[in-house]
Order: sequence, then structure tokens, then C-alpha cells
Amino acid sequence: MTPKKIPMRQCLGCREMKPKRELIRVVKSPQGEISIDFKGKKPGRGTYICPNLDCLARAQKSRGFERAFSAPVPPEVYEALKTQLEGQNES
Repeated sequence: MTPKKIPMRQCLGCREMKPKRELIRVVKSPQGEISIDFKGKKPGRGTYICPNLDCLARAQKSRGFERAFSAPVPPEVYEALKTQLEGQNES
């Protein structure tokens, strides 16, 4: 029996390939709404980011989300991601 293939995705911040399960998915829905997708099941264009603030800051500075989605990203999305990451780091 062959081992199950682990899907890999690239973090928008550090540009490293990591297992999909370790990353946070940010999705742009077909309606153009940008949100955080914790389950990884929402329809739309998804991008991934490491669960740490450094990668988020780097992705924000390099405008990685804007390029990935070909659309401006509202500041609320960055705030929600930052809040989420800060909450994870405390636990």
C-alpha cells in the first residue's frame, strides 16, 4: 500500500511549500467576497498563509493577497486574520 499523498501549498508570506493542513486558507468567493476559510471547503479562489504574524505581515507588505485575487483586499480581512493568529498563538 502506498502512503497517502499530502497536498502541499505555498504560503503567501514566506513562499515556502507546506502541508495544506498546516496553513490557513483565505478565499475569494465567486461574488468577490474575501473571507477566512477554516474548513477549506468554501467555493472560490483560495490562497494559503502560515499561521504566524510574520507571514501575514510579509504577505500584506508584498500585496500577495491582492495579486492572488486580482482585487483589493479590505483592511477588515487583515484584521480578522491578525486577530485569529494572535488567538492561536496564545493557546
